[in-house]
Amino acid sequence: MEFKVSGIKRGSLGDGGDGAGVSSRLSFYQNSSDVDVSLEDFEQFALDRLRVLKGIEEARSRGRKQEEVDTLVIDLWRKYMRTPNAADLAAKDMISHFVLRLAYCRTEDLRRWFLGMETALFRARFRAEPPDAQRKFMEDQKLPYKAISAAEFASVKEKLGQVARSMNQPVPNVDHTFYKVPFEEVPELVSARRVYLQRGFAFVPRDQLASIVVGQFRTRLTKALALTSRLWTTTIAVEEKDRLTPIVEALSMRYLGADYSQPSKGSVGLQDLDNLAKMSFPLCMRHLFFNLRHDHHLKFGGRQQLGLFLKGIGLKLEDALSFWRSEFTMKMSVEKFDKEYAYSIRHNFGKEGKRVDYTPYSCMKIITSTPGVGDHHGCPYRHFSQENLRVVLEDQQLNPRAVEAVMDKVRNRHYQLACGTAFEAIHGCPSDGINHPNQYFEQSRRALQGDEEEIPPKGLQSGAVQGVSSHPGESTPLPVP
Repeated sequence: MEFKVSGIKRGSLGDGGDGAGVSSRLSFYQNSSDVDVSLEDFEQFALDRLRVLKGIEEARSRGRKQEEVDTLVIDLWRKYMRTPNAADLAAKDMISHFVLRLAYCRTEDLRRWFLGMETALFRARFRAEPPDAQRKFMEDQKLPYKAISAAEFASVKEKLGQVARSMNQPVPNVDHTFYKVPFEEVPELVSARRVYLQRGFAFVPRDQLASIVVGQFRTRLTKALALTSRLWTTTIAVEEKDRLTPIVEALSMRYLGADYSQPSKGSVGLQDLDNLAKMSFPLCMRHLFFNLRHDHHLKFGGRQQLGLFLKGIGLKLEDALSFWRSEFTMKMSVEKFDKEYAYSIRHNFGKEGKRVDYTPYSCMKIITSTPGVGDHHGCPYRHFSQENLRVVLEDQQLNPRAVEAVMDKVRNRHYQLACGTAFEAIHGCPSDGINHPNQYFEQSRRALQGDEEEIPPKGLQSGAVQGVSSHPGESTPLPVP
């Protein structure tokens, strides 16, 4: 099944000509190109680019140096964006950008994330270009920047030398190239005091040229995202509702990790659940588990989130039915449970309805859920108030430094990284990155090496584990967000 990218464009996705088309190695993505692409490639190209952007997000949030991020970006680009025919790479670059622009134009949060990641990607790719290619790109884009003359360089040479010495760099001479640009276009260089300012202009050395071009890229993409958002709402989403809209809307929530529809190792018995919940459940599942133990009921969203997770860690259908029945029948008859709730449990295991073997929820699906009053599902790092989240983390006996590290990630909306930071504090070892609750569980089991009762993990202080009573057989719920 084929669709024509130009059919989506129709003058809509373009926001000014860049004259580059798909033949340029770099682009400001001003115009989409007229090419035919299958729906399979439409989605796959976007997923490949999304893997690059997700890698950038994780590296930046972990505090990697800019040079390390740039190296990682190039490696990710070569890994995920390669094509059988090198000549097709530019087309894949262009198509994948515009598809993700559609997917991430729909809300302010999505636009902010896409803008930041695409800007980082462009910066790394521009810096990797040789000087001649950089200069040619600027000429092709008709950027209004010219190198200063020898006479002007002589007039500011002493000041430029002072800036260079302050950064322990060689003093520039007449062979060095500088660009004179409005200071507001290079705010990162101005804030870092890496350029000389004179009468509203910054003198930018050639090795800092990326800051100028990246600023232009960011400005143009910001405007393009606003335009695309309006076009998506008024035109594209309706016209393509039966074909492209479902694909595009799913991309921003797409999970790109391992498949946890089947447990990777063995099975989990009912007798293991309380100890596993205490030691190896991520906070979202621990919150659901102990509230179920306390209230003997969960609403549909909570049952789905916890039930599929338990299935993914190895709880068999018969044990799942016994688990939920034992809790719910504390407040209702067995007949009522079997009539109103047992079907959905069998359905999740593919034994009813369409016989679909449902997959446990990913972090992105949980983060983007909208819990209502009385619900306990969702992501605690996203849906708890900061005050309640802090209480929960302190109850887990995280030390103050670890709590602040987690809260810092939450304030910056890096919810999965906050979960990973909590994991590292609890287990005393690095996390591989958390993109799925079942991934957290598997990493935890590996870290604990199957012996939950030995030495308390680093990052914990002495005392009871949050969510578990000091009396055997009893449990207390986590705070309600």
